[in-house]
This record gives sequence, C-alpha cells and structure tokens, in this order.
Amino acid sequence: MTRFILRRMLLVVPSLFGLLVLTFVMLRVLPNDPSAALAGENATPAQIAAIRKAYGFDEPVWKQFLIYLKQVAQADLGNSTNSGRPVVSDIAVRLPATIELTICALLFAALVGIPLGTLAAVWHNSFFDHAMRIVTVGGLAVAAFWFAIILQLVFSMHLDWLPLRGRLAVGTPEPPAITGLFLVDSLLTGRLDVFWNALQHILMPAFTLSLGGLASIARFTRAGVLDTLQKDFVGYAEAAGYRTRRIIWVYVLRNSVVAATTQIGLLFGALISSAVAVEAIFDWPGIGSYAVTAILTSDYKAILAVTLVVGVIYAIVNIIVDITHALLDPRVAESL
Repeated sequence: MTRFILRRMLLVVPSLFGLLVLTFVMLRVLPNDPSAALAGENATPAQIAAIRKAYGFDEPVWKQFLIYLKQVAQADLGNSTNSGRPVVSDIAVRLPATIELTICALLFAALVGIPLGTLAAVWHNSFFDHAMRIVTVGGLAVAAFWFAIILQLVFSMHLDWLPLRGRLAVGTPEPPAITGLFLVDSLLTGRLDVFWNALQHILMPAFTLSLGGLASIARFTRAGVLDTLQKDFVGYAEAAGYRTRRIIWVYVLRNSVVAATTQIGLLFGALISSAVAVEAIFDWPGIGSYAVTAILTSDYKAILAVTLVVGVIYAIVNIIVDITHALLDPRVAESL
C-alpha cells in the first residue's frame, strides 16, 4: 500500500506542473500586458514600468517562469488589487467557508444518493426505479442558480423558515477559530446556539450545491448494485439462507460502492468549482464569491490564485480517492 501511495503522489506531479504552466500563461498572455492590468486603469507609465520590474515581466519568459515557481513555492501570489491584501491571506480566510459548504453538500449527496441508488437497483424497473431516473436526470439538468433563487423565495421570503443569506445572523459572534468550520468549532467549544444558527444558514446553499452530486451518486450506485446483483456470490448467499436485507446492505453494497466512492471524491473538486454561483447568490463568504468579485473587478492575481488553489485541492482529493479505492478493493493497489 505504501508503494501505491507513493506512486499515486508522483503521478499527480505532472498535473500540478501543468496547472502552474497554465496559470503562468494566463497571467502573461491574458491580457497582453499583465503589468498594465495589475497596475489598474489609472496607472501612469512610470507605475506600470515599476510593476513590470517588480514582478520580473521585463525578464525573458523562461526566467519569468522560474520566478513564478519561486513565488508559488513561497506562497507569494501577489496582492489583490481589490482588497490591497495578499491574495493568500484573503483565500486563507475564505477557504474554510467553502470547504464547510462543500463537505455538507457532499455528505448530504452521499447519505441520500447511495440509499436511493441502492433501492432503485433492488426494485429494478419498478415505479420507484423509473421515478428515480426522472429525478436524477432532473437533478443534473436543473441550473443551480435558478434552484437557489426558488429556495430563497419559498423558504426565506414566503415561509420565513430559513435565513436568506450569509453564514451567521447579524450580531451572532463567530465561534473561536479552531478548524475554521463554524459547525465544527461551535460544537468543540460548546456553543450550541451558534451551531444551530450556522446550521440554519448552511442548509439551503448546501442543498442547492448537492443537487447535481446527489443525482450522479445515485446513478453510479444504481449501476454498481445492478452489476453486483448478477455475481455468483449473491446467489450463494441466498442459497445459504442469509437475509435479503443483510445481503443487499452489507455484501452487495460494499462491492458496489467503489465506483460511487470514486465519484464522490471527484465531486468534491467539482463542487468547489460549482460553489461560485451558489456562494454569490447566498452571499456565502467563501472563495467562490471571492472569485466572482475578482472577475468583476479584473483582479487577475486573485483569479489565478483561486484557480491554483482549487487545482491543488482537486489533486489532493484525487489522491485520497485512489487510496480509499485501494482500501475498498486491494486489486487496485496491485494493478498499479
């Protein structure tokens, strides 16, 4: 297993290097003069020249790339033209909010999607199975921004059950920063009032973000369970007198959930990217809303920093998924 983990970590290096090359090219090519873009619209030629020299834009391209690698290694991605602070500091403050939202969305998608997919496979071609197909296709087709607005209209403005936006109610103190995740930190510090407030605020954005993932997990689980039900060991277990419930939820599901687990891991990175629209609508203070502000204000340093951070997270999650896959199915580790 140790050899498998090391190989998997080495395989992700080319992807990360490609991401660095991509962000480097984006900064140098889009727009044509990155110094002018970083200096702002009202910058004087002298200010533009000073920025060009400070960032090494007057050096050969290969040397610029080496400087860029050094800056990334030192976590020096420049200052945001919008906030005036280092973009690394801005992202460090906002990233826990996005991670918390993504984890909640993924947990909901997995806890609901896996049982629904399993039941759809067990009751193959039943009314429930056909209904689940319609629901999953709808979940993949519905636009997140439209669904978010509908939830706000119904549960916030009409029923007044849930808060409209934000991470905590105005005037509610944030829990002591331990992990940066309000739900976890409030429980660790015994602040149940803050936990309940944070839970109310995260329900609608997490449910909105989970919709596509739930549908995808349900479809993968259904396909995996249907395939496993055709295996010989299922017939042997039935002949041996095992209860159907035990066969399905213990033996069949364990051998079927590998594909769904892989999909869950891949969805983590996808949901972080998809959180841009959801965070903007619910005014969620994560890197998604930060990226929207950066795009609207042409804050190129912030945009590229968000791109780099999301790419690194995606690569780390892929490694974790592969390790989990290997633990569930040891043949995976032996084949690499």
